[in-house]
Amino acid sequence: FIAESTGRREYMLDLLRPQAISPTTVESWTAYIHSDIQLAITTAPIEHGLLLTDSSICIITESQLFGGKAHQSKRKTRTSEYTHELIHNLNDLALGSPVVHSEHGVGRYLGLQSLEINAQTGEYLTLEYANKDKLYVPVSSLHLVSRYTGAAPENAPLHKLGSEQWQKVKRKAVEQVKDIAIELLDVYARRAAQKGYAYQLDETEYREFCASFPFEETPDQDAAIESVVNDMISDQPMDRVICGDVGFGKTEVAMRATFVAAQNNKQVAILAPTTLLAQQHYRNFCDRFADWPFKIDVLSRFTAKKDIDKVLDDLASGKIDIIIGTHKLIQKKVKYKNLGLLILDEEHRFGVKQKEQLKVMRSNIDVIAMTATPIPRTLNMSLSGLRDLSIIATPPVERVAIKTFVSQWNNVMVQEAVDREINRGGQVFFLHNEVSTIEKQADVVAKLAPNANVRIAHGQMRERELEQTMLDFYHLRFNVLICTTIIESGIDIPTANTIIINRADKLGLAQLHQLRGRVGRSHHRAYAYMITPHTKAMTKDAIKRLEAIESLEDLGSGFMLATHDLEIRGAGELLGDDQSGQIHEIGFSLYSELLDRAVSALKKGENVDLNKSMDEGPEIEMGLPVLIDADYLPDIHTRLVMYKRIANAKNNEMLRDLQVEMIDRFGLLTDNIKNLMKVTAIKLRALKTGINKIVMHANGGKIIFNETPNINPAKIIELIQKQSEKYQMSGQTTLRIDTPLEKPESRFNELHSLLDSIAAD
Repeated sequence: FIAESTGRREYMLDLLRPQAISPTTVESWTAYIHSDIQLAITTAPIEHGLLLTDSSICIITESQLFGGKAHQSKRKTRTSEYTHELIHNLNDLALGSPVVHSEHGVGRYLGLQSLEINAQTGEYLTLEYANKDKLYVPVSSLHLVSRYTGAAPENAPLHKLGSEQWQKVKRKAVEQVKDIAIELLDVYARRAAQKGYAYQLDETEYREFCASFPFEETPDQDAAIESVVNDMISDQPMDRVICGDVGFGKTEVAMRATFVAAQNNKQVAILAPTTLLAQQHYRNFCDRFADWPFKIDVLSRFTAKKDIDKVLDDLASGKIDIIIGTHKLIQKKVKYKNLGLLILDEEHRFGVKQKEQLKVMRSNIDVIAMTATPIPRTLNMSLSGLRDLSIIATPPVERVAIKTFVSQWNNVMVQEAVDREINRGGQVFFLHNEVSTIEKQADVVAKLAPNANVRIAHGQMRERELEQTMLDFYHLRFNVLICTTIIESGIDIPTANTIIINRADKLGLAQLHQLRGRVGRSHHRAYAYMITPHTKAMTKDAIKRLEAIESLEDLGSGFMLATHDLEIRGAGELLGDDQSGQIHEIGFSLYSELLDRAVSALKKGENVDLNKSMDEGPEIEMGLPVLIDADYLPDIHTRLVMYKRIANAKNNEMLRDLQVEMIDRFGLLTDNIKNLMKVTAIKLRALKTGINKIVMHANGGKIIFNETPNINPAKIIELIQKQSEKYQMSGQTTLRIDTPLEKPESRFNELHSLLDSIAAD
């Protein structure tokens, strides 16, 4: 048997064992050939099985057993689960960070602690509340704990354990959540009632267009494209946010959607925040659609006045299929003959008035909004289900993370940064966002780096001059561009791999992330220098923004930066009602969870009871240590995240994927971790069966059912009648088990066997 990885090998062994197939693990194919072992399993990059008749050897691969490469199935995580996990992620939790326990309120995180309770060692999350009171949360209950988001950490409340304070706060939030949920459902209903255009997909031509894409699609990009195409062929108007880091392939998603719309004789409008980005999109779309009979035009500040009227006439008469432009596209004088798709690039760059104009345009057409870091309001609406969300988090092949430095001005550092980039044949962006002093700054840089060829670009230059400067930079005619934030969106220059941002403290988090994304568009290591004044001269929010941008330099960190923005700036109003007070009190994570539960209940026509405890998980005691050993996974934060992910697993498939991932990342599981996985699997099963508590030990145990368990009472009666010495009922809800269960494995086997025998048909 051939497995793809060590984790998959262990998973295959688990599946084969019940079939009485027990292959011996060998290190390699060579080791197997030189041994006398008949039946073996190893890891190797082999996809297809074969039979060697001469040697009497048969190779069975994982793809033969599972019908496709195993890791592909793991990638099919639903976006809602992915975003939920990101928002609830405890990865960057520092000591003293505010956290929310859904039953006890907002406390402060003090780390993981090993405690011995009932002679069993376990790990507990330690939380501190008002008056220095401590709460120890078992790792199996981590689904009740989430990071506090919704306000700055120092402004987060601190609740008192055992008081009515938290219950009052939660009750108030629950009342508001019910109202918001009803309003949300009203919006859902109005959206569902609207009929849009159901596009027809010509599979042959669409595949031909896709085949001309010169790169390999990443799995996330594939998923985003599939979601967009499915939205378009349905008859409901699409409103989807594509959140993907800078250079991760959002534009190709837009191009696929554009092709589908244009093939259906619908016009497509692509709205860009800056003239430069509009021009770049125009060039890219002309290249990509060169083999197709679509007329593409552009409307921006660079369009000559004499050409504007012709473009407007052609647009109104339907001669133009794809129009690309700035906010000029949403002016009243612009008329479309048959607009079907609106694509917004960098939605956060458009103002309130422009968005109001867009609302009029987008009533029943399909809309795609693309962004690297969604603003808190957009993120909030996406997580609440008001807008569909696709996340492209997988970096393109060979892309390297951008190294980020935050520092005060230093002549030597600036000189070295510029010289190093020039010496390796690259180019440098130097961002100075003040037009009045930009020439003076250019002189300073020119003196520091005499080998550099320095030019200037800013928004107050004449259109043609600015366009020529950018084209010259693109064609490597000079190597250092002193510029304003005009380069923020979309300028794609693969040879520019160093950016120096002067007075980075004056820029927003999304801006900093976008600007940093101007470099690192190739396989070379890129560098971003954030130049700031002394910390005493900066605001607290500016310091937080810079800390966030410096700490999250990994590829695909745009979405996590947006959640940091959510903390720094607050979540924003969802539907126009001001909920910021409640979000501040209970945290955005819990607020979202309550909202999800309320909407879900209303959709099913059930009574909305949000005061009911969220801890629906049964209590499981197996008399065994259930923890991730510190010597197996020494990093406390990674351990905490794994505990959280295990506790949040919704089914056995998610649990198996986690098991495989842990083996691949950290090595074979210890007995204690195997116990943790088995206990979590039992918990999932007990939750469906209606069990409140399970206790198992060396001499037997007991199962305590809730008032309405999902079991067959007749089978329990039959079990007690046939094996009265082993099973007895104690009261209405407790089944006692009296049998020796010394070995840990025997306890799990007994429990599964018992649950199988009493399960409802």
